[in-house]
Formats: sequence, C-alpha cells, structure tokens
Amino acid sequence: MIPIKNEHELACMRQACKITAAARALAGDMVRPGVSTKEIDKAVHDFIVSQGAKPSFLNYGGFPASACISVNETVIHGIPGGYVLKEGDIVSVDVGAYYKGFHGDCAATFPCGVISAEARKLIDVTKQSFYEGLRFATKGYRVSDISHAIQMHVESNGYSVVRSFVGHGVGAQLHEEPEVPNFGSPGRGPRLLPGMTLAIEPMVCVGDYEVRVLQDRWTTVTADGKLSAHYENTVLITDGEPEILTVTEGC
Repeated sequence: MIPIKNEHELACMRQACKITAAARALAGDMVRPGVSTKEIDKAVHDFIVSQGAKPSFLNYGGFPASACISVNETVIHGIPGGYVLKEGDIVSVDVGAYYKGFHGDCAATFPCGVISAEARKLIDVTKQSFYEGLRFATKGYRVSDISHAIQMHVESNGYSVVRSFVGHGVGAQLHEEPEVPNFGSPGRGPRLLPGMTLAIEPMVCVGDYEVRVLQDRWTTVTADGKLSAHYENTVLITDGEPEILTVTEGC
C-alpha cells in the first residue's frame, strides 16, 4: 500500500527534506582536491544532528556512515573512509535526514576541481533525466511514465540507466512503496495521487548498466569500471505541479 501523507505529515517531511537538502549542499561545497570522504561524512553527520534530526542512513541495515559517498565508477552506497579526493574525480553524495518521524532523501554528483568533458556531460545528463521524469510526476500519470522519460533521455545521450537499483517511496520509512525504476515502458504501475512522496533517483553509467557489489556488501560499482553519476530528490505529488521537497540553489 502506498502511503498518502496528510498536511501534518507533509509539514514534518518538508522540514526533514530541508535539512537533507542543506546537508547535500554542504557536502557538495566540500568536494575539492585534498578532502577525504570521511571528512565530508563527519560534516554531514554533525550538521544533521545540529538541526535536531538524525542521519537516516547511519546504521540503516548496518550501513556504517551518515552519507553514501561514491567516487567515479562507484554508483551508490560508497562507504566514506580514508580516500582523499583528487582533481578530476566525480563524487556522488547521497544523504537522508530523519525529523519528527519522517525522512528526506536526496543525492547529487559533484565535480572535484576540473573534470573531463565526458564527466561533465554525464553529470548534466543525469540531472536533466530527473527533470524529464519529473514532468510525469503528476496526478493521473503512472509510475512507469516517470521511469520511461528518464530512460529515454539517458539513452538518447548514449548512456545507460542502472536496473538493479531503483527509486522508491519515502516518508515514515526510508524506503516505502512504490518502487520507481529508471527504465521501462510507459503506462504501467500505480497511478499517482496527491500526497504520495517519491524519491526519484536516476543512476546513470557511461558504459553498460551492469553493476556489482563489493565484498563490503555495500559499495556498488559499474561492472565495466566506467564512470557513473547519481541525482535524486524527494518529490511530492500534488493536485498540480509536483513539488520538489529537497530543492536547494545549485543542487
């Protein structure tokens, strides 16, 4: 069953999402050569806690950090540690904050210093694919209408969308119904209704869409070792235009 949020629940979600989006922006500002992924994670943790919230990811299913920080060929669920960012890296940061019983969830891929033209295009296409999907995050459309729009934009630019991991509903639980794939035929899946909140999150690869999970059981990389990017926002379905709950300037 897909939860429909009432106005009180949405007020809590908006605040959770505001904190989440600010944490993502903070992390993005820290992406520069010489900074370790562990330093970024600590800053995200400390900020979320300072806002009276809890990091959604910390200890979720055993995940050992407050942010997923995924560099270059790492698609998602990168565990922050001693890796020091270097010029030319691309860095995906996925964060969540839990506030008054509700979660926010968002991600973005940031350039570290000067990056290649290919990496820049990948980041731009990934972000734009979210907005292509967002056009269909409207009352009366179906979940797969979002999925199809994302896939078409990504593939028209010569890239592929990850299929082993998908977007999802978000609210009182970090992962709720429905699943929101980034691929598929239109006109399928649940019909969208006002009050639904979705984490729409394209994960895009330069090469093939196949991925593999490393021995730590979290870090997920492209099987061919090519670059990947990630972009995500928590979105509210309304009676009119969709509302991005995790919006911040520059992200």
